[in-house]
Amino acid sequence: MCRSCQQNPQLNPSHFEHEGGQISQATHKDLKWTDIQEAIAGMKFFDPHIHMVSRTTDDYQAMYDAGVVAIIEPSFWVGQPRTGLSTFKDYYNSLIGWERFRSSQFGIKHYCTIGLNSREANNEALAEQVMEILPLYAYKEGVVGIGEIGFDDQTELEEKYYRLQLELAKSARLPVQVHTPHRDKKKGTERSMAIALEHGLDPGWVIIDHNNEETVQRVLEQGFWAAFTIYPFTKMGNERMVKIVEKYGSERIMVNSAADWGISDPLAVPKTAALMKMRGIDEETIRKVTYQNAIDAFGLSGQIDVTDFEGTPDIDQNQKFFGNTILRGGQQPRVEKNSIFIS
Repeated sequence: MCRSCQQNPQLNPSHFEHEGGQISQATHKDLKWTDIQEAIAGMKFFDPHIHMVSRTTDDYQAMYDAGVVAIIEPSFWVGQPRTGLSTFKDYYNSLIGWERFRSSQFGIKHYCTIGLNSREANNEALAEQVMEILPLYAYKEGVVGIGEIGFDDQTELEEKYYRLQLELAKSARLPVQVHTPHRDKKKGTERSMAIALEHGLDPGWVIIDHNNEETVQRVLEQGFWAAFTIYPFTKMGNERMVKIVEKYGSERIMVNSAADWGISDPLAVPKTAALMKMRGIDEETIRKVTYQNAIDAFGLSGQIDVTDFEGTPDIDQNQKFFGNTILRGGQQPRVEKNSIFIS
């Protein structure tokens, strides 16, 4: 790369041309996040699938600094089977309680989806108990959907509880966030959509997640939302995501990180936006797939008010949740108040 490109990397591909012709896209891989972060300065991002219970406060800070203003945390499997109903209750309570508070302490608006995940649907005795309490959480503040639900091994029990939760979503008037399986994804995706339609759900209320090149066309053709997870080594890389957007545009497509306890990246959404800009995708398209489409889809819940996160947030880390703060020992709070009054 020429010295001028090294000193001032631009994200318009035409700026990567010099004596030898245009630099190959492989050269972009030499750029570090710190080199290109300025190019998306001022842009806002909404990550509609991220498991913050698995992330650190440093991740929250990095996300805020990168422009992430709102997130959705779906209910999911936490790495090992839960052993009783009380563990589900505690987990759901953390999604509508502590995690919602912790996110606010870093200027990020937190929403969640509530559901029985597909892996634990295979424990029928426990699943029956979970289904009894789910309606208690479906109507809580900040719950924007039923999810993530669907198939893993595509068993009969997974289908049983997927169907029951689709009916819960209908009665609660909430969108559905569907987990598509890692194995035999095409079959599982088709099956998930067919069952949703069989239950009379409007596909515009159903977000089919973890798509890839094999599934996207059918999802869009049938009117569902197509969400893509940018996840290292599995699911989708962001270079592949750029090609998806170049081919299909921005209609009913959204990008998420699904960052969890595995090898994952909580900055996947802003990094994908930066790469899209580098590859010449227009800013409005980027805005839709990394921000607006998530709001439009999950906003059907009636729970999302963009005024909660489109302005400069008030951050006061002196605040407490049930007597607890995010501060430890002699840590100094971060305080950013918009008010002209000092109290």
